[in-house]
Parts: sequence; C-alpha cells; structure tokens
Amino acid sequence: MGAVKTKRMPRAVREQQMLDAAVRTFGRRGYMAASMDEIAELAGVSKPLVYLYLNSKEDLFTACIRREAQALTAAVRSGVSTDAPADRQLWDGLRAFFTHTAQNPDGWSVLHLQARTHGDVFAAEVTVMREDIAGFVTQLILAAARDAVPQPGLRSCAGTPEGPGLAEQDAAGLAEALVGAAESLADWANATPGVTARQAAATLMNFAWAGLGNLMDGRPWTAPEEPQAG
Repeated sequence: MGAVKTKRMPRAVREQQMLDAAVRTFGRRGYMAASMDEIAELAGVSKPLVYLYLNSKEDLFTACIRREAQALTAAVRSGVSTDAPADRQLWDGLRAFFTHTAQNPDGWSVLHLQARTHGDVFAAEVTVMREDIAGFVTQLILAAARDAVPQPGLRSCAGTPEGPGLAEQDAAGLAEALVGAAESLADWANATPGVTARQAAATLMNFAWAGLGNLMDGRPWTAPEEPQAG
C-alpha cells in the first residue's frame, strides 16, 4: 500500500492544525500522558512532520501555551470599551474572560492546569499572560477610582491617607485578587453543568463590584486595631 498523500497547504495553516490537535490532546489527556503519535494522528499528519515543524514535545507544548495565552489576553482586551462607564468595563472584561474560557476548555486546561504543574519554563509562560491581564485590570480599577467623586479623608486599603483616586499598589492588589478569583471560578464553571459564562461573570461582578463601589465612595473596610502587647 502506498503512502497516504496529504493535500499541500501553507506552512502556517498546517502548523495551526497541529497546534489545534495538540491543545485538544494536552487539555484532555494532560502533558505527560499525551503522545506525539496521538497528536499527529488527530492532526492528520505524520509524526515526523510534527517534529519537523515544532522540534519536540516540549517546544510543541510551549507553542500551545503561547498561542492560547495570546488568544485569551486578546479576547479580554478586545471585549472592553474604555469609553464605557467603569462598572461596564469590568463587566465586559469578565464576560469576555468567561466566554473565552467556556468556549475553549481545552486551551484553558492547558493554561491553568497543565502549564503550571509541569515545570518552571511552562509556568513562566503563563505568568507573562497573567501579569498582562492583571496589569490591564489594574488600569481599569485606577480609571474607575479617578472617575469617582473624591471623598474627604479617603484612605487606601492599607490605611494610609490618599488624595483623589486610589493608590496604584492597592489597585494592583485588588486586580491580583480579582484575576485569581476569575481563574478559580472559570475552573468551577467549566466543570459544573448548566453554568453559563454570563452567570459566572455576574457572580464575580456581584462579589467584586459591591466592595469596589464602597471603596470608590470613600467607604473602605478598616481593619480593627491590634491589641497592645504586654
């Protein structure tokens, strides 16, 4: 029997085809269990061709992480209109995040589960994405704070007096907490039948915006005084 001939196509298209197959395999079977044979078969190409294009299993996995990270970051950024009110910007960003992770569960598994548990090199790729999204959310929170009507005696989350707006370090901390909550909620939503992306976004929005609203109104929660020693 002669060798099966595959239709010639541009290298970039063929490579994306391989990455699609790899993301599906890594996302569902895990990095360690996934085999290059399985990926090649799913992509409809020979295993030597996968190695020719993407060098090794490690390089293939890294390429998958980078592609999925770029896609998620682009989805969140493009989902937000900076001309919208602050609450609408946050809502649109959360909805874009949960919509993308729901529509791409294998890609989300690669980013959030597989990449973080199979070596520092892979985890570092995800860290770049996470820092990008957290930085974007930080700017949304700072913009919301600048737009809020300043209240006399407004204090930062750390309890130090602030002028109009919110200290950047406080905004960065809030953004990190929000991104972390979104990541965990995306895992739960994808694993829970019947939970839609809109419902997940609304859950986190209700949790986050109530606290942010109080903060923007100059009514932050204040930690109790520590008892004096001795």
